[in-house]
Amino acid sequence: MSNCTEYLVLLKSDDNEIVREGAFRAGEENCVEAVETLAELLQTNHLGIQEAADSSLRKIGGKATVQAVLPLLRSDDAPVRNLSMDILREVGSQDMASLISLVQDEDPDIRIFMTDILGSTGNVLAVEPLCEALLKDPEVNVRYQAAVSLGELGKPEAAPCLNKAIGDEEWVQYSVIEALTKIGHASSVDALVKALDGASDLVASMIIDSLGELGNVKAVSMLLRRMDDAPTALRNKIVKAVVRILGGKSLTLLNEEERERFRKYLIVALDDEEIEIQDAAIQGLAHVGGELASECILRIASALDQDRDQERLSSIIGSLAKIGLTEALKAGILSDDTDMGRVSVQVLSLISPDQCDGEHAVCKVLMDAFWKVGLPIQRQIVSVAADRGSERAKDFFIRILDEHTDGTVLKGAVYFLGEKLRLQEVAGKIFQLLDHQYDDVKEAALEACIAIGSPEVQEHFREMFGSEEPVHRLMATYAFGKLGAVDNLEYLKQALEDEVPDIRKVAIEALASSCDISNDWRTLVLPKLDDESKDVRLTVIEVMGQCYAEDFIPHLIDALDDADDWVKIRAVDALGEHKSEQALPKFVEMLGSSNRFVVMKVIEGLGNIGGTAAFEALLEITNSDEYELVTAAEEAIVKIQESQE
Repeated sequence: MSNCTEYLVLLKSDDNEIVREGAFRAGEENCVEAVETLAELLQTNHLGIQEAADSSLRKIGGKATVQAVLPLLRSDDAPVRNLSMDILREVGSQDMASLISLVQDEDPDIRIFMTDILGSTGNVLAVEPLCEALLKDPEVNVRYQAAVSLGELGKPEAAPCLNKAIGDEEWVQYSVIEALTKIGHASSVDALVKALDGASDLVASMIIDSLGELGNVKAVSMLLRRMDDAPTALRNKIVKAVVRILGGKSLTLLNEEERERFRKYLIVALDDEEIEIQDAAIQGLAHVGGELASECILRIASALDQDRDQERLSSIIGSLAKIGLTEALKAGILSDDTDMGRVSVQVLSLISPDQCDGEHAVCKVLMDAFWKVGLPIQRQIVSVAADRGSERAKDFFIRILDEHTDGTVLKGAVYFLGEKLRLQEVAGKIFQLLDHQYDDVKEAALEACIAIGSPEVQEHFREMFGSEEPVHRLMATYAFGKLGAVDNLEYLKQALEDEVPDIRKVAIEALASSCDISNDWRTLVLPKLDDESKDVRLTVIEVMGQCYAEDFIPHLIDALDDADDWVKIRAVDALGEHKSEQALPKFVEMLGSSNRFVVMKVIEGLGNIGGTAAFEALLEITNSDEYELVTAAEEAIVKIQESQE
């Protein structure tokens, strides 16, 4: 109390800064005695004092605050009224009786303020006075605000009075419908449907949206009965609401006559300007559609941007696929409109079976269209057919191999015939593509030949290995590793001595690919740690890390003295990953390297290996002035500590 007395004195000061400080402190000390003075300070023209008084009144709260601020709602100063409203929205629930008593004030502005504030209280006690205001207040703005506040409260107890108010004038109807939608009470469905009869088009539109939002099935039959007499715009809204309530699939449960009638209205709704209505119509037609529906939806999809409208387009393509194969899709794939052709192929790809044999209707459409369409669509078709095709589609792809020149199309055919079917009869055709101008086609042909793996293929690679062209020797060396390093050991030995470093690298990788079944590769690969090419040495280190053995440790430690820092780093990684304690002395020595990245890697390696020596070396680094090194060392120490737990 003594402190509050002190703050009351401060609030009476002539110095604005002292008053502001006193206002803040009164709130911090919860001085109820200061509430009336603080409320008076809301009317000052000093922004700092207003803010302090506002903050403290919110902190103190209680009946005293509510009763002190309420009179300010009658102020002629709009900013004061607004500030008071904000405070009461926050603390008004602490004195409901004072708020409720003003709902019937003579001043309509006060009644509007009260109905507004009661909506922020979250208290069920506010429902009755708000309902009273909604149904009986002569001022339309009071009734409007009462409905808004009942919606904000969201209490089901408000549904009966809101249902009664649905027949009020249009301005009030807006807020009543919105409130009923928020509350979502089942009893409101009948009231909303009945209100449709005398409602304006705008209100009727809101009611229909609300019914769709409420999702109550009993509204469906009432809405369907009103469709024939409704103007187009309103009928489209009904379409959206019905689909939203039932979902597309349940539309199939309508009797045949209703389903056919509804289908026609769904197609009309596709032309609505509102995208949500279009999408609802598409969702419904996915289950009750047909030829015309497919044609109309395809036009919509074709007009969308593949990147900007990606999510919507994907949904529409899914809906078209549910309708199934139609003449519209057959025509679409052959259309001069590339976008329509692209969408048609995307739809057909979803309809086609997992095994597309060329006889299935969808697969036949795709393959028959291939030679009649432009390159972008051909690429799509090949992608689908290669993914889904069965052996019965091989003739289609062989013709492509014989007659087409596009790299992307050829890759699809090569993948299908080589990697998927492993068809030996086309090996010769695919071999020709190893000399294709595009590297990605060469790579696809190489993988396809390896997948076929016939004696003819292996012999061809052996012939290629004798070529003067480095790229031929490189591909052959790669193939030897994939076809079996042990079976092609003599060729790989020769590749290790090739003048081209990349071929030596590939030979090392090929030999190491057998490390899980044989150790013969080691005597061939380890000498390459002295290779003149750093990339070759680096490859040796990497395969030693992948095919790790204890007897590699001395070689890896020797590699820590390599002239190339990246070779050192990979050796550090391998030794650290396999926790080689023999490397610790060399690691500690390398902490003095001039290459910061090498040092960071060594610190990481010390953390992986752990132990007393590593721990002490890392502790020493924490005394450094270099932030990055200290941080790395601390992280490594934590790792060692965690490994001890």
